[in-house]
Amino acid sequence: MIPNDPVMLLSFINMKLRDQYDSLDALCDDLDISKQEIIEKLKKIDYIYDNEKNQFK
Repeated sequence: MIPNDPVMLLSFINMKLRDQYDSLDALCDDLDISKQEIIEKLKKIDYIYDNEKNQFK
């Protein structure tokens, strides 16, 4: 279960990317969540995924 609140989601996703996954694709595949849904939710609070840094910023 992932957080619904965008700010909590940002923290959750970036922590998972930092500690467990080498890409957003790997995280989404493993947790069986929609990559597009994550991107859209975090875009609403002006965060965009950076492939090089493997985080939303």
